[in-house]
Formats: sequence, C-alpha cells, structure tokens
Amino acid sequence: MPEMPEVQGLVEFLDGRITGLEITRVSVAAIAALKTYDPPVDALRGASISGVSRHGKFVDVATGTAHLVFHLAKAGWLRWYDALPSTIIKPGRTPIALRIALSDGSGFDLTEAGTKKSLAVYVVRDPADVPGIARLGPDPLEPGFTRATFGTLLTGKRTQIKGLLRDQAVIAGIGNAYSDEILHAAKMSPYTLAANLTDDDVNRLYAAMIETLRDAVAQASGKPPADLKDAKRRGMRVHGRRGEACPVCGDTVRSVFFADNSLEYCPTCQTGGKLLADRRLSRLLK
Repeated sequence: MPEMPEVQGLVEFLDGRITGLEITRVSVAAIAALKTYDPPVDALRGASISGVSRHGKFVDVATGTAHLVFHLAKAGWLRWYDALPSTIIKPGRTPIALRIALSDGSGFDLTEAGTKKSLAVYVVRDPADVPGIARLGPDPLEPGFTRATFGTLLTGKRTQIKGLLRDQAVIAGIGNAYSDEILHAAKMSPYTLAANLTDDDVNRLYAAMIETLRDAVAQASGKPPADLKDAKRRGMRVHGRRGEACPVCGDTVRSVFFADNSLEYCPTCQTGGKLLADRRLSRLLK
C-alpha cells in the first residue's frame, strides 16, 4: 500500500509535470472506483490544473472548477505516460480504473491489481468534502507536529501502539509498512499500549517516527512513479523481510499474520527476545 513517503513523491512528480496543463479527457473504466457524482466527472474536462498536493495518503489534483482526489488503497498505483496511448480502455478487461489525458499529449492511468477493489476516486468542490480527508488527524511532518502534540495524542489511549500509528484519524499518512519501520527504529514492541509509554518512550518513538518518515520522503523525492515502489522496498529494514537478518542486531526478522496483512519485527531489538504469537496459529488452537 502506498503510504505518505510514496504519495509525497508522487505528488511532487505530478506537481512538476501537470500544473498549468489542461485536462482534455477523463475516461472512467471502473465505475465502482468513482465515489461521487456531484460535480460530475465531466466537470474536469477543459479545466486547467493549478497544483497537486497531499492529504494523508490522498492525492489532490486541483483545478479552477473542481478537485480530482484519489486514494490508491492497497493495490492501486499511478501509471504515467509522456505520450498517452491512443488505445481505448475497455471496462472489466483491464486493471485501469481511470485515465486522464492532458493538453500536451501526456497523461496518466490509475490502476488497481487483484480482485479486491478499494481504489477510490472523488471529484469534489473542496477536498474536505471527501470523508476520509475530513476525519484525518494531523500530518506528522507538518511544522506544528511537535513532541508535545504527539504526546497529547497518546495520552490515555488503551490501544496497541502499532494500531494507533496506523489510525488515520489520529495521525495521517502512516500505514502498515512504516509503522513497522518506526517501531523497529524505536526498539518498541508493536503490542505496547500507548497509555503505558513513559516520557522516554514517547521521546524515542517521536524521534524514530520523524526520522523514518523524513528519510523515506527524501528517498522518494525526484523519482518517477515507476520507481517509487522499488525504492520503498529497498528502504525497509524489517517490513516485508521475514526470515532475513535484522540489519541492527542480526536476529531473524519475524512476522505476525492477520486476516489480510502481517506485521514484521525483530525479537531482539523490540520484544526482549520474546516471539509474538502468530494469530493464524492461535485461532487454530482455540
């Protein structure tokens, strides 16, 4: 799933290439991906793009008439073309959900792999009209997101810290992958309750979060969409590296599996050597 760093890289790429261009055609190939009807998607045709920005994991393409907002979900991505293909996209026979043609002949497709379709596209007058944006918590890389701000968000929360970091209503932009990376950098178990953290724990977690995200954003900056996913994988220390050696201590990276995802952690660095129970096996033993 694209998270804040990759989405920020995508926003920077698009902003530098499409701002000032006119949208000449919008083709919807997966009607289920379009979540709004007023204004209609045709309102984008002929509109000049004034800029591209990010809200959490949402991309916001602003025009003088409406905003094209999209969330790439778990398996969505953006495919960029310097010269947009002239082929006609056929609904139901392609991973393409939406195609945008631009006035200089370039354009992009929003695509989604797999059978579970979650990619979401909105055409709105104001980004705040998108429910997911309206309920976003603060962005951790905004200047006002201080250690004190972070501490306030954690106070009294009887929630495991892994889940809290991923909660978009608490903190915007962090998902499964970077929460693993942040907790590894902070040397903290994903099951630690937020309410049980000491001041030193919060200091360490805040520093790990800011450093991890800033480094990842810097790595994503300047890369075209086709390279962003591989750059993300190369930068991971524990996420997606089950069975490999932890780059800090050399212990084996372990996984805990859930219904539709997993978390990765280093026992030596994060749990005092304790192995966390595999939730799939736990269910079988009940």
